[in-house]
Amino acid sequence: MSLKSTLKRSESSSKPSGRHPEGASSSQIVQEYANAITPYPSNGNVEGRDPNFMTSLARGLAVVCAFSDHRRSLTIPQISELTGFSRAAVRRCLYTLAKLGYVSPGPRTFEVEPKILELGHTYLSSTPLAPAAQPILDRLCEAVRESCSVSIIDGTDILYVARSSTTVRLLSVDLGVGSRLPAYCTSMGRVLLAFQSEERLREYFAHAKFTARTKRTITSRAKLVEDLDEVRKKGYAVVDQELEIGLRSIAVPVKAKSGSVIAAMNVGTQAARVSIAELRERIYPQLHAAAHHLSILLR
Repeated sequence: MSLKSTLKRSESSSKPSGRHPEGASSSQIVQEYANAITPYPSNGNVEGRDPNFMTSLARGLAVVCAFSDHRRSLTIPQISELTGFSRAAVRRCLYTLAKLGYVSPGPRTFEVEPKILELGHTYLSSTPLAPAAQPILDRLCEAVRESCSVSIIDGTDILYVARSSTTVRLLSVDLGVGSRLPAYCTSMGRVLLAFQSEERLREYFAHAKFTARTKRTITSRAKLVEDLDEVRKKGYAVVDQELEIGLRSIAVPVKAKSGSVIAAMNVGTQAARVSIAELRERIYPQLHAAAHHLSILLR
């Protein structure tokens, strides 16, 4: 099935639908609801609102999502700007999170505490993907002498669930379990997008923002759809310096017993050291075998 119809449909239905968008990240979802739902009026009229939705919880989650690898320490005004909430609302959220041990206050800024890992650990401990992938990635990393990762799609991003890295840093920031990168300009993202359902792809295109990370980044929706068609046909994706200059990678799908793609596995390399031809001829066979092994273990 061609993905071109998906692009046309997404362009004609780009407005928010009022329900959870499949293509939106978790922070976008909680911010959308927290901003859209106002306190109920005194007459009890809740038409158009969800009476089961807890706005305060959504705001707290949005505050948590404001922190990231690039924003580990934030002030109340910064969080207010990122979330769109008033400073008073942000202050109350941070006060509660601090009392629960999830953040710690400093003289001017707040930082997340290790306890925040409990929230992500619940997911990682409940799925066999991460523990099954790690030893396979370690062996693959040793064999190809390059960094290897497994990720899933979460909204418009890919989320790293397992990683085995070399001593050579490929990106300007370190990547690890829990790191996020935009799906459209990463090899694992291209693989995961290529095998999404038509409905989920429409949602993705309705919410994703395509910015040029480098001069090589594909930002045209039509070109991206063409590339996803090619990825689906070939069964792998190669992305050359679209996320960051000097980084190229190759990724393949990881499949469940049903045949559906549940994750992606990749090998990332330095462009000056490994050519695209070498990615395809030397690394792809080993990467494909590792992903196939992981797929078998997950059945």
